Amino acid sequence: MKFSLSWLKEHLDTDADMQAVADCLNRIGLEVEGIENPAEVLSAFRIAKVISAAPHPQADKLQVLSVDAGGEPLQVVCGAPNARAGMLGVFGPAGAVVPANNMVLKVAAIRGVESNGMMCSVAELELGDDHDGIIELPDDAPIGQVYSDWAGLDDPVIDVSITPNRQDCMGVRGIARDLAAAGLGTLKPLGDVYKIDLSTPLEGSDPAPNVRTDDETGCPAFYAQSVSGVRNGEAPEWMRTKLKAIGQKPISALVDITNFLSIDLGRPLHVYDRAKLNGALIARKALDGEQVVALNGKTYTLDASMTVIADDTMVHDIGGIMGGEHSGVSENTTDVLIECAFFDPEHIARTGQKLGLTSDARQRFERGVDPAFLDDGLAIATKLVLELTGGKASAITRDGQAPVTPRIFSYDTDYCRRLGGVDVPPEEQRNILTRLGFSVTDDWTVTVPTWRRDVDGPADLVEEVVRMVGLDNVVSVPLPRADGVAQPTATAAQSLERKVRRAAAARGLNEAINWSFLPQKAADAFGGGAWSLANPISEDMKVMRPSLLPGLLSAAQRNMDRGASSVRLFEIGRRYFVGSDGASDERATAGIVLAGERAARNWATGKAARFDAFDAKAEAIALLKAAGVATDNLLVMDDAGTHYHPGQSATLRMGPKNILAAFGTLHPATAKAFDLDGIVVAAEIFLDAIPLKKASGFMRPAFTPPALQAVTRDFAFLVAEGMPANDLLRAVKGTDKDNIVAVRLFDRFAGQGVPEGQVSLAVEVTLQPTDKSYSDDELKAFSDKVIAAATKLGAVLRG
Repeated sequence: MKFSLSWLKEHLDTDADMQAVADCLNRIGLEVEGIENPAEVLSAFRIAKVISAAPHPQADKLQVLSVDAGGEPLQVVCGAPNARAGMLGVFGPAGAVVPANNMVLKVAAIRGVESNGMMCSVAELELGDDHDGIIELPDDAPIGQVYSDWAGLDDPVIDVSITPNRQDCMGVRGIARDLAAAGLGTLKPLGDVYKIDLSTPLEGSDPAPNVRTDDETGCPAFYAQSVSGVRNGEAPEWMRTKLKAIGQKPISALVDITNFLSIDLGRPLHVYDRAKLNGALIARKALDGEQVVALNGKTYTLDASMTVIADDTMVHDIGGIMGGEHSGVSENTTDVLIECAFFDPEHIARTGQKLGLTSDARQRFERGVDPAFLDDGLAIATKLVLELTGGKASAITRDGQAPVTPRIFSYDTDYCRRLGGVDVPPEEQRNILTRLGFSVTDDWTVTVPTWRRDVDGPADLVEEVVRMVGLDNVVSVPLPRADGVAQPTATAAQSLERKVRRAAAARGLNEAINWSFLPQKAADAFGGGAWSLANPISEDMKVMRPSLLPGLLSAAQRNMDRGASSVRLFEIGRRYFVGSDGASDERATAGIVLAGERAARNWATGKAARFDAFDAKAEAIALLKAAGVATDNLLVMDDAGTHYHPGQSATLRMGPKNILAAFGTLHPATAKAFDLDGIVVAAEIFLDAIPLKKASGFMRPAFTPPALQAVTRDFAFLVAEGMPANDLLRAVKGTDKDNIVAVRLFDRFAGQGVPEGQVSLAVEVTLQPTDKSYSDDELKAFSDKVIAAATKLGAVLRG
């Protein structure tokens, strides 16, 4: 549903700009899909005068123009047949972008003559279809002014997504009504908008047209009025501008009137050329096999379930969906019949689906137009026909009865709080419903307006109140647990697995689910399995896996063989051992395999980057953090297993004996056993070794940032070349856990000035004061503690 801001303001008295309108629409549940402003696209195009026009020396159909666009005259090559000296047009300078083809204008030579832009046609600026010549402007157009400003094109167009239940907002007036109810302005009376007294039918003395409905189910009501002596020319500029702004092509005054009212009021109508009708015009069921050529030029075969409009000889209209080509109006039309009917929404939907035919009329009728708007809709259409094409109106034929029986509900104002979660005072609820067109009595009996087919009970009234208060004002609160609703059943171990699974997926790893059985060869690469099946269904599913890595490596190998350049897999499952009692023991584990390229080749680095052991370590630490482990205090030790490379692997431990994870580069022999080339890194997180937190009901207090600034001190130590840096970091951090909040290794150096067999490790120590700043003596004491702790490891402070 598209409309311009100026169009909206014809129904809504408001000073709001387009952004305020869009914000309000989103707030009340009418989603804004986009906003376009034609003036922004045409901001570079200016009004210019052609000073002179001379033949092009190298081309018969081109001219060389001298153009004044408000500065020094510019030379422009132009091929338009109407280009001539003295005329005013629209000039696009170099750098402007032509809307029709997104071409950026440049200073260029055209057949050997330099051109500094172009004089534009209507089609090139997407203001119409005329491309036979350049735009000609009146003599009083101001030279040098931005064309879109002078032409009044600074009128933003908004596109709103209307859900099927909001049929009342399929017209500009319905949207204006919602905005007025939300407090953005005041809805203007419809009679004032169209300058018509809707209390008095607009009837003439000519006989009423001969129309009726014989299909009370598909077309319950059929109203019509004739106008004779019309002159069907071009619609006025204001109407054509509105239609073109929303992407509709103006055709003629009579056709444009029906299209305009369909968008403006959400009320589709149809106009017939009376000279092409024979006898009475009747709404009836189609005959099986009956055909009609619609306005889109296609022939449709009908059946007896469809409603049509026909005369004594043929079908002229697929009722409520599309008119027929035969009875359509033309420039020679002098007498017309205006049809304003009500069609059953369900019948329209089924017919449209069977025929595969969509139209603006179908969109509105199948949602449900206002059944009480027949007289008013016909009166407004007739007024516009008389006003724009002339002629004389007839009396009105009203056949059938539209379903206008009111729906009435009793409403409890507290229901808004209980169902909608917003406590709105009763009087404010009354005002909201009244502004939306509902009738509310003192005892809260609510009558639904005829244009709100979607409101079917008190819950819908709550929705209306809540969306007008603002959906963003609905507070998110947990629902109370009612009797019979199950309590959470996940164990601590299951919750731990879920956290790790989500963290792995969030880090870009792809989850794999493998069988718990392996081929004997794959199990042997990981030390062999504890359990084998005597009668396996396949030799490839014989041994219960001692590790999750064999299955992940096989999956990685399959992906690499099929051209994958980078493989990032994880799996959470069980590995199987022999327990202390000789029975089977299964333990929860998370496995990770990274193979191929960590980053693709690019212009900056040239070659693709490969995974290394530190990538596997980063993944292991990240998943341990997600599991709630304080990773800053973990020990990094060797002995990751024989399937890892001995110099490029390690374990993460909570204490010397509790191994939480193993990571590193796979041993070349292990990778070869799975036909994997290149470096493959992996990690295993032993979930069964992570201490599970007990539910205490205690909530950790909110973090309060320290008031005082932290202090950093750097130290450089000479240590033995083989000493793990982590040992030094742990020793330094343990000297004062209350004040030292972080220790970081920021440099490792071996070379000139460093004794052979040693390396220099530079450490940054961060101290955080709490209640007062540190004195110089306190800082010296901290430094002495750090140096003493490092000395115990054999480290020496560099001079």
